[in-house]
Amino acid sequence: MSNRIQPIATAPQLGALLQGTRKSRKLTQAQLGARMGLSQKRVSELELAPGSLSVDQLLDICNQLGLQLSIQPRDEEQQATNSQQADW
Repeated sequence: MSNRIQPIATAPQLGALLQGTRKSRKLTQAQLGARMGLSQKRVSELELAPGSLSVDQLLDICNQLGLQLSIQPRDEEQQATNSQQADW
């Protein structure tokens, strides 16, 4: 995986990023789960429905996958696009 910034605006995007990174690191869900003290089933659930991740779990999974969590303001163009796509 490259050292590029990957903007995440939705839970499904987060799940896809976590799953893709896990696969690129050649880790199974069971292997990642063992590192985190979770079952393979729970890792699968977190990848498919990352909205159920606690902040602690998110930070742990990022750490285990060699990812860094960064939060920053969106630029105005991204905000306009995302507000048009939001289904609140």
